[in-house]
Amino acid sequence: MESPGIIIAFWVLAAVTVGGCLMVLVARNLLHALVFLVLAFLGMAGLFVTLSADFIAVAQILIYAGSIAVLMVFAIMLTPLAARDNANSLYLLPALAAGLGIAGLVSVVAVITPWSELKGDALGQSDPVTTVSAIGDLLLGRYVLPFEVASILLFFALLGAIVLVHERRGPREGS
Repeated sequence: MESPGIIIAFWVLAAVTVGGCLMVLVARNLLHALVFLVLAFLGMAGLFVTLSADFIAVAQILIYAGSIAVLMVFAIMLTPLAARDNANSLYLLPALAAGLGIAGLVSVVAVITPWSELKGDALGQSDPVTTVSAIGDLLLGRYVLPFEVASILLFFALLGAIVLVHERRGPREGS
């Protein structure tokens, strides 16, 4: 990560991610908060790209920015309109204290870690290695059966959710 472009991209994406997270906190409309959450998820995916974690970046986009965001939109749309505000709650101060404590802990660990010893040469690697090909070979080779069982299980969970949400209607009159 010695290139100035990557360093600038890292800091810009970090600012976008933190800004999106802060906007989730201050947004009063729940749909606006969800849009800012998706922005934070995309910023995290960009951070993974700058750290040469390509598979995790794509998984972040597909799972969090895509699937979880769509699931949250469905949940918001199925709730009554009166429950869509992002009002303050009883847990605001404890959550703020916990968040500041975790941020302080991460900051202390980042400051006391000897980063100069963790360079690529010390780990035996000088260039980043892509992992997508190896993961794809394993998922479609050695672990194809668990992969397919998980996909079928998720499919039936989706069908079950549709059946539970589907509104039962009586027979139409005049039919």
